[in-house]
Amino acid sequence: MSQMSRRHALAGAAGLAAMPAALPLLATVSPAAAQTATGQQVPGLYRYRVGTAEMTTVNDGMRTFPLADGFVRNASREEINAALETAFQPKDTMSIPFNPLLINNGGKLILIDTGNGPQSGNAPVGRLQANLAWAGVKPSDIETVVISHFHGDHINGLRTADGGLAFPNAEILVPEAEWAFWMDEGEMSRAPDALKGNFTNVRRVFKDIDSKVSRYGWDKEIAPGLTSVDASGHTPGHTAFIFASGNERLFIQSDTTNTPILFAPHPEWQVQFDMDGPKAVQTRRRIYDMVAAERLQLTGYHYPFPATGFIRKEGEGYAVVPALWRPVL
Repeated sequence: MSQMSRRHALAGAAGLAAMPAALPLLATVSPAAAQTATGQQVPGLYRYRVGTAEMTTVNDGMRTFPLADGFVRNASREEINAALETAFQPKDTMSIPFNPLLINNGGKLILIDTGNGPQSGNAPVGRLQANLAWAGVKPSDIETVVISHFHGDHINGLRTADGGLAFPNAEILVPEAEWAFWMDEGEMSRAPDALKGNFTNVRRVFKDIDSKVSRYGWDKEIAPGLTSVDASGHTPGHTAFIFASGNERLFIQSDTTNTPILFAPHPEWQVQFDMDGPKAVQTRRRIYDMVAAERLQLTGYHYPFPATGFIRKEGEGYAVVPALWRPVL
């Protein structure tokens, strides 16, 4: 045996001798090992920096469901399936992630959107609070909650399972145009049946908490470093944001697209949740043209986790370029 191979053999033997002592320790401290035993995913958290501020994508889960007729109003099932196949996704199936964003700006914690809220059983969504706990953040630590619009997957997490406030110390900031529409009794009475449930849910979520809610307009700095952007069309008051720290900026697109797998390469498509489809398309093109031209990093609520990357023009549409995953901030 050569000197080199003898050294490797001795090192291997030493490593094997140490393994029985090491393995029990790893088993007791590894969250991944603990969760694998119950079939659960590891914590859905990803941190990155914008200037001196720390961003954390806090995953609330993902829904997978059969592709319904009309999911995209102005595209055929064949066209949608072709786009899914191009993205290496199964045909006739939609998977939609949910990704609230936590901003730590000088120790001030700002949460943008709150996920689907409490769920029963082993639901695939409603995981925001558990993932915040993995991040070491208590609900009482959140000082500001910013809501982009009033769809249930963005506001339901404001309440706990027993109806209490999920973030008891937080000021809640909502778009004034969104509040004006969904709180209008006339709009509720005229709404089609498909929307009436959302009007009812908005009233459930915001009942008796007026004192904690502040309404904001567009093109204003609504929290340190965070400016609101008109992104209406998806809903009347749908809002995106730009976060700035130092010379760096992050565009927070909210629901400017639903899943980018479909709506980045086909920005003219209208998802069934877009209340004003043509306006949503105009907004999508305006925002994506700007983000692409200025080479801004972007985060999307329904983007695949960790939900951050870049946009480039590609043909008549756009392509999503994932941001490089960084192991160290």
